Amino acid sequence: MPSGSASQSGSANAAGQLPSAPTGSDRVIWSGVEGSGKSVALTFDDGPDPQWTPQVLALLAQHHAKATFCEIGPLAQRYPNLTKAIIAGGDRLCDHSVHHDEQQSRKPVEYNIHEIVDAKREISDAAGNGAKLMYYRAPGGDWSTTVRVIAGANHLRPLGWSDDANDWRRPGVDGILRNINQDLRPGAIILMHDGGGDRSQTVQALARLLHQLDAQGYSYGFPA
Repeated sequence: MPSGSASQSGSANAAGQLPSAPTGSDRVIWSGVEGSGKSVALTFDDGPDPQWTPQVLALLAQHHAKATFCEIGPLAQRYPNLTKAIIAGGDRLCDHSVHHDEQQSRKPVEYNIHEIVDAKREISDAAGNGAKLMYYRAPGGDWSTTVRVIAGANHLRPLGWSDDANDWRRPGVDGILRNINQDLRPGAIILMHDGGGDRSQTVQALARLLHQLDAQGYSYGFPA
């Protein structure tokens, strides 16, 4: 296991066996928003980023919208001010691993524990004041029993999505909005990105999306 890895309840034993997770805690959340009414859950992956995350937060604040930010552990450590700003804005944090390894599930149990547990610690430490993380999102949606059980054992609900903006492909602002609107419905969990590359198209698309959602009577919540 990489140095500095956590040794809490999520750790494997000497035989590399999986920890035990509370019943149901390892099920992936694909859709559904807390509360009732016509609402969606906005989620942003691969940050925090000093250029794009503040722009996303500013747009959310303008529209009184909330979102969940799925952060990379070392980036949260590098930019703790941004991690703290997310919490201060009333948004939530989600564990998105240490290295964003989209083949993480193929690796040994100990490696998966490192990616999930150490990232959780890094993000929590960056946020400060005992901030709690509620979710884990596997890079690239690379879910496996191993990944899901380790997340659940560490009190992190596996978080998927039902509405993929595919903004990482940079298909243009219109293309991002078209991708979102294909699967937009009440209870949708929308996947976008505030890190991992040039997110100028994402920011422009988000500005238009928030105006659209407001006009359509949507509210904003967190994954249920």
